[in-house]
Amino acid sequence: MYKLLIVDDEPTVRFGLRNYFDWSAFGIEIMDEADDGDVALDLLGHSKPDIVLTDVRMPNMDGITLSKEIRERFPEIKIVFVSGHDDADYLKSALQVSAVDYIFKPVNLQELKAVVERVITVLEAEKRERLLTQDMQSKLKESMPLLREKFLMSLLRDGVPQPDRIRDRLEFLELRLPEAAAYWVIVVSIDSYAEVMENRSERDRQLLSYAVLNVVQELIDRYLGGYALEQQSGEFVGIIHAHTLDQEADLEERLFTLAGDIRENLQNWLKMSVTIGIGQRVSRLPGLVHSYAHAREAAGRKWFLGKNRIITMDSLEQEEESYSRFDHARSERLASILKTAEEGPLQAALEELFEGLSRNRRDGFKYARNVCLQILLIAGQLLLELNLQSAEFEEEEAQQRERLFKLETIGELKQLVAQHLTQVCEAIQEKRSGKANNLVERVRAIIERRYADNELTVAEIGKEVYLTDTYVSLLFKQETGRTVNEYLTHIRIEKAKELLSDPRNKFYDICYAVGYADPIYFSKLFKKVTGLTPSVYREHYA
Repeated sequence: MYKLLIVDDEPTVRFGLRNYFDWSAFGIEIMDEADDGDVALDLLGHSKPDIVLTDVRMPNMDGITLSKEIRERFPEIKIVFVSGHDDADYLKSALQVSAVDYIFKPVNLQELKAVVERVITVLEAEKRERLLTQDMQSKLKESMPLLREKFLMSLLRDGVPQPDRIRDRLEFLELRLPEAAAYWVIVVSIDSYAEVMENRSERDRQLLSYAVLNVVQELIDRYLGGYALEQQSGEFVGIIHAHTLDQEADLEERLFTLAGDIRENLQNWLKMSVTIGIGQRVSRLPGLVHSYAHAREAAGRKWFLGKNRIITMDSLEQEEESYSRFDHARSERLASILKTAEEGPLQAALEELFEGLSRNRRDGFKYARNVCLQILLIAGQLLLELNLQSAEFEEEEAQQRERLFKLETIGELKQLVAQHLTQVCEAIQEKRSGKANNLVERVRAIIERRYADNELTVAEIGKEVYLTDTYVSLLFKQETGRTVNEYLTHIRIEKAKELLSDPRNKFYDICYAVGYADPIYFSKLFKKVTGLTPSVYREHYA
């Protein structure tokens, strides 16, 4: 309900306005009435109406004076004048105080109704505008963290495009960043990010990012001042500044202590290794863009310096430009070494290659990874030429290619390539030395001895012959035409046939005796291999 104050020095007019018009039909209730402007002004000090319906001429304080006071103190109140004087000067004064409307005595109820409708229209429009403003302010408050983050990221990427407005924006976003101070930017990069996130749900990933951000922010607040934000997946940024009273001599030491504690806390609490890049010191907010660029470059150097480090651009040695290329000549040389299957020359060639790649500052890690992809292709082509390629080796090569894109350092790339090429050399050596036949016989002997063990796997067999399961599978398939698991199944089914020939042997005992823990699975597998269920086989051949 809207509240109305009636002001008129004539009692009959007040009575008529109160009783002969249906105010409630317009959602209005009469708050009070006054017989003069000064009385009305006193009432306004205690209770504020939405509408004042006032006479123009009154003894002590006329309606024009009252309206000026109202407009100055309560500008949201709507004023309607009622007067028996058709006077142009009064009408002009009413318009100057922004009265909503003006009606004459004697009051015509239809005219009053039209005036009231116009006043209500204005009040409703203002109410909607207030609600809209409140809603926008509420949403603005909710989105303030996002706006702060967006602004901080713009400082890092674009600098300060409008320096004259920077103070207003900082105050609006409630960011405590002095325009002039000692500033640094640090970049915290999660090591092996793909592996860290690989088996986590989206919820767990978000929780982990939130935890990292909290740790970094808490430590920034403890040592210096500033803000932490997540710049992109796996990369967190700290904008750090010194306080006015901080001792200049201690700043560098506190900065490195902060970086060390971030690394240590993330390792201890989240079991996570990080590399931290520290940008150059700058003295004003516009310089953050340069400090950030240096911090990112420093953190990115982990590809050849290694992970779990704190790196500054100043600490990096300024070496002469060195460009190592994996050209056609090097490709041919590596292929020739692989064909000899000698691990010594192979390891020496890889050492030389990766030593050169680690100095390739211009092309960096991306080029080194492309070289590794080429090496995997060379090895695959050689296996095809020597008729050594198999499904197992193809799968292994595909897995290695996939892993390449998850690795982050030159050392990891080297280890992966060396491991794969060593397996290729072993396969070539086995083929040339005839050891493959010996290996097959050893595998067959193990299966003959342990077929009843339901935990027997290719990995277990590999341990007994001191070779990887991939390598065992590869050579066995090449020499026999069947996989190790296919041969194991064959032996077990043959043993089951022998046991089925004796009616005294129960089906489930036979199942366990030949290495199967599930009789239902055994029955299905037996039928798949022989075309008959165990019971039907016994009927025919027992």
